[in-house]
Amino acid sequence: MEGLIGVAVVLVLFIIIVVNCIKIVPQAQAYVVERLGAYQGTWSVGMHFKVPFIDKIAKKVLLKEQVVDFAPQPVITKDNVTMRIDTVVFFQITDPKLFAYGVENPIMAIENLTATTLRNIIGDLELDQTLTSRETINTKMSTTLDIATDPWGIKVNRVELKNIIPPAAIQDAMEKQMKAERERREAILRAEGEKKSTVLVAEGQKESAILEAEAEKAAAILRAEAQKEKMIREAEGEAEAILRVQRAKAEGIQMIKEAQADEAVLQMKSLEAFEKAADGQATKIIIPSDIQGLAGLATSFKEIVTK
Repeated sequence: MEGLIGVAVVLVLFIIIVVNCIKIVPQAQAYVVERLGAYQGTWSVGMHFKVPFIDKIAKKVLLKEQVVDFAPQPVITKDNVTMRIDTVVFFQITDPKLFAYGVENPIMAIENLTATTLRNIIGDLELDQTLTSRETINTKMSTTLDIATDPWGIKVNRVELKNIIPPAAIQDAMEKQMKAERERREAILRAEGEKKSTVLVAEGQKESAILEAEAEKAAAILRAEAQKEKMIREAEGEAEAILRVQRAKAEGIQMIKEAQADEAVLQMKSLEAFEKAADGQATKIIIPSDIQGLAGLATSFKEIVTK
């Protein structure tokens, strides 16, 4: 009975050991395996069997891109200004073997390398250049770190300056400078606005004067055209009156001619015309000799008729 119990215990232990030796590597991970203390291989995604008591998983490596935010590091610029800069490093493990055996503490190594590289780059720049050249600094750091970490099986994808913290005095000076610059821009904008307003007013006055001048010109033209039209109509009326008078005279002459009036009748007509002329305001009238004779004849004829 005791023998059966012992066999059962051994069997259970064997099953536990076998199950414990079956390893499943999940996605985006890799296992570095050692056999008797030496590197044996790298397990990728899938199920693997480990030799009991001989093989050992030395390191589990995450193959995803990782982000490390390092604490602010003190740096000194070329013009001797001390500031603090914190960085963010994006890296990915490309070779699990080199990552496991290349450096003792890869994250600490990357942090120290980032700090030294940042000090070297900032040491060649002045304060203003440091504040305005983030992209250049990021590119230089990314290139330098990628080359330095390649023997560790790490690829640095990019480096970002998260924050640049200058000294308090520099911050105050920068804030005053920014305030002065904003006030200057505000004054310029106000002056430009006033200038544009003045120009618009002047243009409006000019346009108003032009419109008034054009209105006066149009009114003068209309008045001149009205006067011209009036004069034309008056002249046409006078011409029409003259034409009618001349037409009447011509018709009268034509009627006398058709009636075959003798010399005496014609002289009588002349006398009537002279009588109309005498109705005016003239103080002296010159009577032709033939009309005088005709007047005498008319008087004699009147006396005969009266008797």
